[in-house]
Amino acid sequence: MKGMAGLELEEIEKEMAAAFKYVLTAEDYKNALLENKLMGLKCDDCGAITCPPMAVCQKCGSKNLKSIELSGKGEIMTFTTITVPPQGFEGPYICCLVKTVEGPWVPGRLNYGVDEAQNDGMSLVGRKVVLEKGVAIPGDDFTVGEHVFPLFKLE
Repeated sequence: MKGMAGLELEEIEKEMAAAFKYVLTAEDYKNALLENKLMGLKCDDCGAITCPPMAVCQKCGSKNLKSIELSGKGEIMTFTTITVPPQGFEGPYICCLVKTVEGPWVPGRLNYGVDEAQNDGMSLVGRKVVLEKGVAIPGDDFTVGEHVFPLFKLE
């Protein structure tokens, strides 16, 4: 099958792998979450921490990265309640963005009652949370493989 610039997909993948060496792959990140660990990358050039994993530092673009374990602690920056979930997901549930103590904002879910969240409203923003565990759910008709995400709980 031909891809961009008339190259075979295998050729494109080979070129991409050579150009972008992932220190922490998506698979490694997912496996660590399933062991209740939140992993990130620390830039050897500027010291910035990136999470979820990328091929380059989000701050300076350097490829000089090393894998580190994050504390799993942070605060809720925003959240939303999903009452009508996509295919393959059971609702309702709460999605949140957590600013980790190390700096990166990490998307995840909040292990908190939907009714309580609706009653608490915006007072949940700024609340301290900690990683409870990584959760895996099967993929749906539109994705490949299972989804793994961090599940946070209030401290």
